[in-house]
Amino acid sequence: MKLFILKRAICFLSLLGILFCSSSFASPLPGMGSLSGTVADAKSKKPLPGATVSIPDLKLVVATDTMGKFNFKNLPLGTFLVEIKFEGYKSITRNVPLNGIVNQSFLLDESATEISEVVVTGSSKATQIKRNPVPIVSVNHDYLVTNLNTNAIDGIAKIPGVRAVTTGPNVSKPVIRGLGYNRILTLYDGVRQEGQQWGDEHGIEVDQYSIDKAEIIKGPASLSYGSDALAGVVNLIPTQAPPEGKMIGDITTEYQTNNKYFGGSAMLGATKNGLEWMGRISHKQATNYQDKFDGRVFGTAFKETDANASIGLHRKWGYSHLNLVLYDDQQEIPDGSRDSASRRFTRQISEADTVRQIVSDADLNSYSIEKLHQRVQHYRAFLANNFTIGNGRLDVNLGFQRSVRREFSHPVLYTIPGLYLQLNSYTYDVKYHFPENNNWNMSIGVNGMYQQHTATNGTEFIIPSYRQFDIGGFALVKKSIGKLDIAGGLRYDIRSYNNDALFTSVNPATGFDMPVSANTPGANKPFADYSKTFSGMSGSLGGTYNFTDAFSMKANIARGFRSPNISEISANGVHPGTNIYQIGNDHFQPEFNLQEDIGFVYSSKRAVIQVNLFNNFISNYIYNAKLTGANGQDSVIVAGNQTFQFQASRADLYGGELNIDLHPVKTLHFENSLSVVYAVNKGVAGKTVSDSTQYLPQIPPIHGLSELRLDFDLASLDIKHGFIKAQVEYYGPQNRIFSAYGTETATAGYTLFNAGVGGSFTSKKGKTVVSAYIMGNNLFNTAYQDHLSRLKYFEEYPGNFTGRNGIYNMGRNIAFKLSFPINTSISKG
Repeated sequence: MKLFILKRAICFLSLLGILFCSSSFASPLPGMGSLSGTVADAKSKKPLPGATVSIPDLKLVVATDTMGKFNFKNLPLGTFLVEIKFEGYKSITRNVPLNGIVNQSFLLDESATEISEVVVTGSSKATQIKRNPVPIVSVNHDYLVTNLNTNAIDGIAKIPGVRAVTTGPNVSKPVIRGLGYNRILTLYDGVRQEGQQWGDEHGIEVDQYSIDKAEIIKGPASLSYGSDALAGVVNLIPTQAPPEGKMIGDITTEYQTNNKYFGGSAMLGATKNGLEWMGRISHKQATNYQDKFDGRVFGTAFKETDANASIGLHRKWGYSHLNLVLYDDQQEIPDGSRDSASRRFTRQISEADTVRQIVSDADLNSYSIEKLHQRVQHYRAFLANNFTIGNGRLDVNLGFQRSVRREFSHPVLYTIPGLYLQLNSYTYDVKYHFPENNNWNMSIGVNGMYQQHTATNGTEFIIPSYRQFDIGGFALVKKSIGKLDIAGGLRYDIRSYNNDALFTSVNPATGFDMPVSANTPGANKPFADYSKTFSGMSGSLGGTYNFTDAFSMKANIARGFRSPNISEISANGVHPGTNIYQIGNDHFQPEFNLQEDIGFVYSSKRAVIQVNLFNNFISNYIYNAKLTGANGQDSVIVAGNQTFQFQASRADLYGGELNIDLHPVKTLHFENSLSVVYAVNKGVAGKTVSDSTQYLPQIPPIHGLSELRLDFDLASLDIKHGFIKAQVEYYGPQNRIFSAYGTETATAGYTLFNAGVGGSFTSKKGKTVVSAYIMGNNLFNTAYQDHLSRLKYFEEYPGNFTGRNGIYNMGRNIAFKLSFPINTSISKG
């Protein structure tokens, strides 16, 4: 059935693409242009072979030949941003008018710094970061490869202003400036990721090995993406197709010592005569991780397999890309249960759970997945199209996703899932980009999705089955006036929910709850019929002024919109894997926020200094708080589970980030960053906020990072792109907590020491044969608890004889990684 649905979606998207392409062929095409030229060193004027020249808005890239020459043919007329990059040189971008046959050459300066990245997320067209008023950062492939991580979100969690809520090493949810969950929209290659983002331990279903770069908006992006982008966007961009006439590939293998992690990925792709294709398959698995106090932490093993494939076509009418993605993860989730005397972890062996079994050392070191685990499968098919219409462009992006989550919570009848959630999402995004006129750029569009969710195939029901429809129309405008760039826009969103009533009764064969009809005698009714429509206006206005090539300032004000998610509205049950009985509130109103940003950037050949400050006020801010009974003790509806209910308030978050990157010589990099966010609970009108509720929960502490890195080439040993680095991470104590009802506890500060060394070994002809890396995190095996780690609260015996509560984060971890690249030309013909 699942395969049938996926095939049907693929056929549907392919048919639409063929229809669009056919209509484009049938329509008269505008005049076509071309762009050719050379790329050379600014001082010596020597050509730079192998430099990449790209036009991001058209998804076109070529590499310069041995004479530094490049050539694009059959380009639509208009003005496009062209980006030129070459390692060791400062990238440059130019807005190039294409009004026929254009020849333009580019000169690059050597530089140890780089802040001229081009981004495509959240704007009407590809834009340089330094000319974009929206607070946005770009994370390149080298950063992702040379920092140790165990999933895609961990790979960006050290970026200033970005953190992650974690449930062990393979489950991470992004947090931007103190906000996460459904306030952060995750994109995969520009397409919204739709799984079950409301869940505490629901990670992002993305293959970490497929990600080539990431773009992160640190602020409201509802203007472009609607609800769920109130606090920001994480756009995970996979490896793109190679330049025309090239074939690329990579075989990567990795081992990490702490949890005996084995990972690997193989990719191959090519582009010839405008036809491009690419495929990748990845796998990773690990046993339970270990730390200084807990030893191996039972319930943190995982086994994940991923695959993706794409095919695309570039022609005079534009381009069309079809992408297929598969994600399959078997993930254990700990419950923190231990033997009270020995503090060894235990496992549940009966439904009554009156006696537990101590987990053996052999099981703690095993790669086998426990009977009680989660199985998360995610299927994605999306079609990205760009059509040339006159001197304008039309984007039509259509997607289908199917998320299947099964949480096995029955130790005897372990093949029956407790929670069984199936979510089908149909997304659409249509934008028209008007021709540039007198440095005005304008785009209008409509996007949204339809979702169908089934929650009745398990034995535990925390949320109901529902249907949801989103639609939002928007307009984006940008104007360049010399050194000043102004950008803004408006949007209106509508989201409609329809929840189904649910009646349950005990299944006499299993003893578990099952759905029954409304007229079943003695049936319970955890969910009633519910319909609600949320709507709201969002917008943004900002500007960037480049005083000189070295110094610029940007400011932006944005209003975001978010409708409550299904859990916040309708939850009523135990959520396996969280030890929580969750209760929703169907009287919630949408969240709206107003965020002001101001930033300054100074960049020279040897230094980059960036300062970013923000203030974010949110009305109807929804958060989770523990309930207490009349006796002041924890409210217990189901034994062994704490009871939480969502609350709403006003909130104010403020803070900023500081980056100071120094390069006293070209090969030496001393990079420093500091990020801080404060979050205050403003309460509701007419009610006093108590001392224990004056701060918001789950706010990251002060985070500082310093890295000293030396880059080197050793021609005598055939080593290129070598590096050796030492890194210090500092996390301050977090005492500004939501302590009411025992919801949150303070967290001590800590310091971690990390290091890495790596480089590429080349052939006598200078081609890379293998890249090798050795990286270590927490080298001194410091015992610590991250404030955003959910495992911190997994404690069966608070106040035990050790003086410690909860589970600690991962101890020393050393990774060994090998990457074997493929990069060759395809013969013409």
